[in-house]
Amino acid sequence: MRSSRRWIAVGCWLGFGSLALSGTTTRQAGLWEYKTTMTWQKAPEVPGEQGDKLQGGTHTTQYCLTQDMIDDYGVALPQSRKQCTVENRVTTAGKVTADYVCTGMMTGKGRLESTWTDGEHTTSKVHFTGTFQVGPELQPVEWTSETSATFKSSSCGAVKPMQRPAPKR
Repeated sequence: MRSSRRWIAVGCWLGFGSLALSGTTTRQAGLWEYKTTMTWQKAPEVPGEQGDKLQGGTHTTQYCLTQDMIDDYGVALPQSRKQCTVENRVTTAGKVTADYVCTGMMTGKGRLESTWTDGEHTTSKVHFTGTFQVGPELQPVEWTSETSATFKSSSCGAVKPMQRPAPKR
């Protein structure tokens, strides 16, 4: 149970600002730093473990973005163990919106919105509602993730690019 709950927390934190650079080639490939604040409006609980809910908070991590990632999505997509897809992506000047649709352990839909004013700074927000499988029961989940990303260097150093799924057309 704990690994499932950790998976959802890590998946939500890692890369939910992922569309912040999407749909444009003016973003720079290289090392980006993401600061993400996760807030759970409804978090799943594990039966028998009093008060054991997923915790929100702020997390900072670095991603290496290749030119291919920028061309397809802008960055690596959130880690979802192939259970979530980005659909209905719309790109306009300085902004991307899309649906984040999950089926599997976590089922539901989120709305992604990312904006940028230059090639080195982005902000994004995701609001997701759905259910999460905890043992035999489905528990409601709702969370919001807000991310700001800053370009750090054209060299990624020791940070390796994440594997990315093929873009959904």
